[in-house]
Amino acid sequence: MVRKEDFFISSNSVHNISEEEYQKVELLIKMFDAISRTTYQSLYIIDYYKKDFLHVSGNPLFLCGHTSEQVKQLGYMFYINHVPPPELNMLTEINKAGFNFFHTIPTEERTEYTISYDFHIVNGKKQMLINHKLTPLILTSDGRMWLAACVISLSPHDTPGHIELRKSGMTQYWEYSLVSHRWVANKGITLNEREKDILLLSAKGYTMNEIADKLCVAIDTVKFYKRKLFEKLEVKNITEALSFATNYKLL
Repeated sequence: MVRKEDFFISSNSVHNISEEEYQKVELLIKMFDAISRTTYQSLYIIDYYKKDFLHVSGNPLFLCGHTSEQVKQLGYMFYINHVPPPELNMLTEINKAGFNFFHTIPTEERTEYTISYDFHIVNGKKQMLINHKLTPLILTSDGRMWLAACVISLSPHDTPGHIELRKSGMTQYWEYSLVSHRWVANKGITLNEREKDILLLSAKGYTMNEIADKLCVAIDTVKFYKRKLFEKLEVKNITEALSFATNYKLL
């Protein structure tokens, strides 16, 4: 049985955050609220001192029928109430493995890392596969995570998992195996200029014939690159390819 306390581990215990320090982050909360109005994604600020959510944006897509204020009050009970039990266990394992990795990183580099993973949320009979990207916002003086930003979006995958930890600006990343229960280095995916051109032109709504004209190549060349691109990204169509490429900053 997963409890709220299972999402907070002793190695990241945060102490003695004053009300004055909370007042200083009010501007940060207002900024998050403003950003949330420009996107369908949901933005949370996680507070590891109070062991709760400091802010939940009002975007309704990922709130399972609750208001943002209700989700804020629920905190991690929201996940306990709306995530399938096997995936709840996965989330607590990810949390522990992520913090274990986090504390091996030099303190001055910790805010450059982001962990990403997919899981279902359940609202009545409806399930939705979502992606969480979590990155440190403010660390304590000894390098522990006080506040973290969490960006929730639709998952580009078909199944839960896909646990990855990335450092900003690096192609290489680390993938967590739920079978071996360890992090494995992955060299990552890069796109060549032709693949990027085809994706960017597709994003602008150009047809394959129009892309071929723009790039001064045969339409069969465009088809070849698109097929290889789908294989490389393990996606089925251009919409999924665009989602994957933007999600992982490949463009």
